[in-house]
Amino acid sequence: MDAPTPFKVATLHDVAREAGVSLITASRALSNPGMVAERTIARVHAAVQATGYIPNLLAGSLKSKRSLMVASLVPAISVAQFLPTVQALTESLEAAGYQLILGQTGYDHSREDALLNAMISRRADGIVVTGLIHSTAARSRLRQLGIPVVETWDLSDHPVDMLVGFSHTAVGRAIASYFRERGWQRVGIASGDDHRGALRRAGFEQAIGVEVPTAVVSAPSSLELGRQALTELLIKQPALQAVYCSSDSLAQGVLAEAQARGLKVPQDLAVCGFGNADFAAHTYPSLTTVHVDGAAIGRTAARLIVDRCQGNPVAEPIVDVGFRIIERRSTSSTAS
Repeated sequence: MDAPTPFKVATLHDVAREAGVSLITASRALSNPGMVAERTIARVHAAVQATGYIPNLLAGSLKSKRSLMVASLVPAISVAQFLPTVQALTESLEAAGYQLILGQTGYDHSREDALLNAMISRRADGIVVTGLIHSTAARSRLRQLGIPVVETWDLSDHPVDMLVGFSHTAVGRAIASYFRERGWQRVGIASGDDHRGALRRAGFEQAIGVEVPTAVVSAPSSLELGRQALTELLIKQPALQAVYCSSDSLAQGVLAEAQARGLKVPQDLAVCGFGNADFAAHTYPSLTTVHVDGAAIGRTAARLIVDRCQGNPVAEPIVDVGFRIIERRSTSSTAS
């Protein structure tokens, strides 16, 4: 059996030969077309198509000391609430000439450290992290290297560099106040075991003023885990009136389990989620939830990274995008 033919990467020399121009003319047609006649540019671009040439960005980055690559770390790509941020971040960076590389930490701090080291070694121009970087060593290294970093989806007075997010503790307090206003006293929490979920739980309990029944599940949450969580909560408090869920996926599972048990929502059990996932308005009944403008987080993070990479001053390194409760039928029969 013959050995496979080695893969040959087309070079700029191949493009110049195909177009019938000098090497420097081919280079100028692609990198500085204002110096080349339009007919020549057309011939060079036709040669690029014919040869399959792809510019060597690594060589360019060695000269400019810029990779034009931004790394983004997310806990899990399956979590719906992070998707608008990733999409807006990708589009905004692309418009500025940067490409996004995505890494998944799996809610594992040690994996986050390994990914950060990998992105640093690949000379990422900037790093965007979902949540706060908890490793002292990683925070110190990033500051020492001076790499632009934006932490997102959380809030801190002492970010590594820049931050775009909101207070999870304030979210928990706001939901607790919403529950109290409706007179619900026998309340429970269904929550993932991640750091941000814990902050919302703490804020909720602080505002309620008493310890409440809690079912904690492994992040990332799911419909199945939501059903399990409600089962656990009803064992702890059979006369449960309302449940706050740390994600819309958990809330969807709580709704399913309530319906399977013949409980009417919100008459027998009110349910509130977090994240305003695209399905939240279309569950039965529609789901009350907390909306965070994930797209605004992505756009703002991209702007901060690009400004820092281009040497522009960043007047507001910490941006609080806030949040709002969207009331729907899962907590109020009169809501839309």
